[in-house]
This record gives sequence, C-alpha cells and structure tokens, in this order.
Amino acid sequence: MNLAPDGLGTALLAATATVLTTLALAATWDTGTGWRRHARRATTAALTLLTAVATSLIWVNRQIETYTSWPGLLGRTADSQPVAPHRPGGGRIITLTVTGHHSGLTLPVYAYLPAAYDTHPHQHFPVIEALHGYPGSPLSWLRQLAAPAHLDQEIRAGRMAPTVVLFPYQTPAPLTDTECVNLNGGPQAETFLTVDVPAAARTRLRVRADRAGWALTGYSAGGYCATNLALRHPDRYAAAASLSGYATPGITIGDGTEHTLNDDTWRLRHLPAPAVALYLAAGRADRTCADDARTLAHLAHPPLTVTTSLLPGGGHNGATWQAMEDPAFDWLSSWLARPA
Repeated sequence: MNLAPDGLGTALLAATATVLTTLALAATWDTGTGWRRHARRATTAALTLLTAVATSLIWVNRQIETYTSWPGLLGRTADSQPVAPHRPGGGRIITLTVTGHHSGLTLPVYAYLPAAYDTHPHQHFPVIEALHGYPGSPLSWLRQLAAPAHLDQEIRAGRMAPTVVLFPYQTPAPLTDTECVNLNGGPQAETFLTVDVPAAARTRLRVRADRAGWALTGYSAGGYCATNLALRHPDRYAAAASLSGYATPGITIGDGTEHTLNDDTWRLRHLPAPAVALYLAAGRADRTCADDARTLAHLAHPPLTVTTSLLPGGGHNGATWQAMEDPAFDWLSSWLARPA
C-alpha cells in the first residue's frame, strides 16, 4: 500500500478515519451529562473536522502531486521512490542531481532516455525540457500525464525522433511560485533552467550541444515558462510548445518585469521578434489561455513563427493536457535537429 503523501493508501486511510470519526460523533452526541457531554462533543467534532480537512488536502495533493514524499513535505524536494514504470523496449527514467553553480540551486532532475540511447551508444540526442505547472512537480509529467508512455509511443511510431526529455523542478520550495523567472531576493529559476540544467545534461548525458537540438514544453504555468524562456533565450532554444499556458506570469517578480520583459505580449509589441518557433495549444473552454494564444499568434511576425491548436471544449486539467501531449511532442520533434 502506497503511504506517501500522494499515495492511494494514505488517501483511503484518511477517508476511513473521517468516516469513523463521523460515526463516533453521531454515536456519542447524546451520551454523558454536564461538562463531560460538552467535552466529548467538542473533541469528536474537532476530530471529525480535522480528518475531513486532512482527507480533502490529501486528495487534492494526489491530483496535483505537490508533495510526493514525506521528506518533500518537510521541505526537501528530492524524491527517491520509483517515478515511472520501465516498459520493455521503451525508454527509461533516471534521476540527476543538478548543482547549479550559476543559480545557487541544487535540485533533482528526472531524465527520459529513449530506447535508442542504449542501442546507439555513439549518438547524441536532441533535448526537450518539460516544465510542470504550479502547484506541482515533475512527477505530474511522469505519473498523471504518463509522459514516458506517450514518448515511447510517438518514437516507436516514427512520429518523433528519439529524444532525451528532462523534467526539472522549477523551485526549491513547492509553494513558491517562480513562473520560471529569477525572483528578486528569491530563487533564480530562470538561470537554473536555462544555464545549469543544460550544462549538467551536456556534461553527463549524450545530448546535442547546439541550439538546434534544444526545445521547451510545459503545461499551465509550465506552458508560460516554455514560451517565455524561448522568447528570452532564442540563442539556446529552437522551439517551445505550450499546453494551456498564458502570456503573463501573474506574480510579482520584484523588478517590474512582470509588466515588461517577462510579459510575452509586451515583448512582441516592443522588441524584435526572435527566430524561434512556438506551438500554443489550449482548450476553447479555457478562455484565458485560448485568448492569450490568439493574441500571441496575432502579434507574431517573422522570423518568429507561431502555430496554434485550439481543442473543442477542454478545460484547464490533466485530461486536456494528455490530449495535447502527443501532437506537441511530435511538433517539437519536427523543429529539432535529429540524433547525431
């Protein structure tokens, strides 16, 4: 039984405790007299409320996977439990610890290595950095969105070239929303993702070192991260795909750039367009993200290229992102240089 903070076993135990405390509250409500009755009522009512709140928080955490281990809940980000099942003939997941000499952050990064990584030991592979939403963690890509299985499927079908996919954390604190930027007085997430993670990958993995071999993707906040980092660093990335991303960070960065340099619409209106390719996907029912995709496409001009994909219906949720996942990976692969 999985008793991690996001485990089914933990959720079922919490739900059972809620049922039992509710039954105890009903059974003992009219027992006793005087102060003992009031004390018993207050105690069982408090326990019922406490277990109900705990159950709700555990089920929410199970969906968004902000805390995936008890050490993580206590403030340590690293997770030592298996993150994705190995599929015979498919890729495998390894874990790297990236010590960010430029950002000052030391965080784990999960890496998907395609089957060809082992069968073609002399090849260097293109790379996609896949960024998670907020709140969340890379494990949402690996578990909820089943990215390794999707990657295996698309590579095996020939719709995608064998590609290394990195799943980094964006913040050392699960409840600190960085939107993948360098916060004034806070985590230097942008530097970690665009400098330290690529440097570690090029040193420790067989990946392409050139810009043509690197791309970004992400869902929700990670979608904003992908487009914003690609626009800010066209010398490092050839393309980016956003799944239900948006055009502005929605946080206070500390230097006002949330209204200028880190606002994608401001960049496209006031700065030269970079030579990158963007893929912007959203559900039509997810109006903010769909409207932002249309706005960015309208503002785009060469050498920037923008492709939009608006799904019928679709909300801001995992089911929608899974529907967008395969086309986004295939599209990114079409823009990336092949294994060399």
